[in-house]
Formats: sequence, structure tokens, C-alpha cells
Amino acid sequence: MYHFSSVKDVTDLKALLKEAFELKASPFRYETLGRHRTMGLLFFNSSLRTRLSTQKAAANLGMNPIVFNINDEGWKIETEFGVVMNGDKAEHIKEAAGVIGRYCDIIGIRSFAGLKDRAYDYAETVLEWFRKYAGVPIVSMESATVHPMQAFADIITIEQYKKTARPKVVMTWAPHPRALPQAVPNSFAEWAVAAGYEVVITQPEGYELCEDFTKGAVIEYDQRKAFEGADFIYAKNWSSYREYGQVLHQDRSWTVDTEHMNWTNSAKFLHCLPVRRNMIVSDAVIDSPDSLVIEEAANRVVSAQTVLKQILQSL
Repeated sequence: MYHFSSVKDVTDLKALLKEAFELKASPFRYETLGRHRTMGLLFFNSSLRTRLSTQKAAANLGMNPIVFNINDEGWKIETEFGVVMNGDKAEHIKEAAGVIGRYCDIIGIRSFAGLKDRAYDYAETVLEWFRKYAGVPIVSMESATVHPMQAFADIITIEQYKKTARPKVVMTWAPHPRALPQAVPNSFAEWAVAAGYEVVITQPEGYELCEDFTKGAVIEYDQRKAFEGADFIYAKNWSSYREYGQVLHQDRSWTVDTEHMNWTNSAKFLHCLPVRRNMIVSDAVIDSPDSLVIEEAANRVVSAQTVLKQILQSL
């Protein structure tokens, strides 16, 4: 592995999962692998789990992590070419990527969707320019369309708790007070399908995800029918892909509560966090013994460390 931005960068998911559980059991086994190597963690957007887990993962491998908040601590970045830079953007992404690539051996990028221009967002402009001009491996720490490190941690968690070889995994849309990108659900869908699970996605009409990410999953608009027999429920909000970035409605009947979980096969509850309690999920569900959200977050260190180990071994 060199770059990491999708499950498509993984040649053997079963082998990667095996490696993840080995690192989970012995996180300091390769503590000198990244010695004298630097990882730059560049944040265009806010973060808690991604920032801390990736920094810890890099340190566990002996790397020197540098955390930099682009918008707060650096010059504003221009991402278009052929423009007259006479506005508030003082640095072009071509020079910024080239310079950071000279300082860092691996670069992690976190850059959300703007939710205004679907073509721009789905072209992954920021991530792709860094891949082109940095000259070093680029790791997606959530981009406009995907969040592979989160999805990998989700799959690690399911593998840790599943009771059958092919569990039924349901990803359900849930209401939220503002528009959110499709990155987390896009990644969860494609990783869960790649893992060989029975994957069902349920959402109200109008909230369908891009089909590039949902191939192999069953789409079910009846939430109760989708939940029947489920072993895992993954709740997440996302804005409309078709009417890009729009909140079509906030139907509170889709909030995952105890009644919803009673439709399942004693399912475990998953969410990437942060979560809006009593919008996405009720207190009773997220605080129940079947909630895996904290273990899921803990596995973010494992997913990041596994990916970074693979990249370091390719350098």
C-alpha cells in the first residue's frame, strides 16, 4: 500500500484485518518501524477522534507526528489553477503540497465536502492535488466523499463482535439538524460490502447515496423491514446526493430508539461519533450494553496504525 483513500487501495481485506487484530493485541510491536520518519496531519476541518487516534497510531510506530490546522494556522489555500490570486487566498495548493512533502514522509489530509458543488466535491480536488504534487504517500483522514479510516475501524469492530460468519449489517439514515456530507456512509457501505456482509441500506426516498459506493448492498425504504433480523445497526445522517447537500426533511420517526432495536436480532449499535443524542439515537440505545460506539472509536487507533504500518513497509 502506498496511498490510502479507499477500500480499493486494499489488496487483501482479510489479511489487513488479521494484521489489525495483531496490532490491537500488541500495539508497540513495530515501535521502531517509523523511526526518523515524520507524518504530517493536515486539518482543513474540525476533528477529535481522527486527530487523536492518527497521532497516537503514528507515535506507536515510532513516527514524529506534526499536526497542522490549515485554516487557523496557515495561509488560506487556493485550489484552482489559472486564477488571479488577488483575494484572501495567499498560497496555492501546488506549492503548499510540494513544500509539505519535503517536510513529511507521509501526509494525512482531512478536508470535508463543501456541499455546494457536487462535481467539485466528488472530484476530490484537495486530496488529488496533494497526491499529485506532494511526492509522498497521502492518507485520507476524511475527504469530500469518503472516510476510509473510520470505515476500516467499523469493520474491525464488527469482526470483533460478530456471532455469524456473514452478519446482517444495516446502515440507516437518521435525522440531523443540519446538512452533513455523504463521506461516512459512502465508505461504510463499500467497506461492509467488501467484507462480505449482508448489507442493507435504509433511508427515506430522496436520500439515496451515489451508486458507485452502494453496489452490492440492498436498498430498502421501509426502515422496519430493513431492521428485521439485523445483527448490527449503523445509524448515520447524510444530506441528499441527488439534490446535492440539501436537507429534504428531518423525519424524527427515523431516530433509532428502543422500539427500533426491538425489530432486530438483538443487534449491536454502531455510530462514528460525534452523535446528536435523541436526534440520531435515543439515550436508551446509545447507553445500552449493546452500544459499541466507544470500542468503535478505540479501534480508530488500530485502523490508522495498520494502514500506516503498511505504508511504512512500502517506503
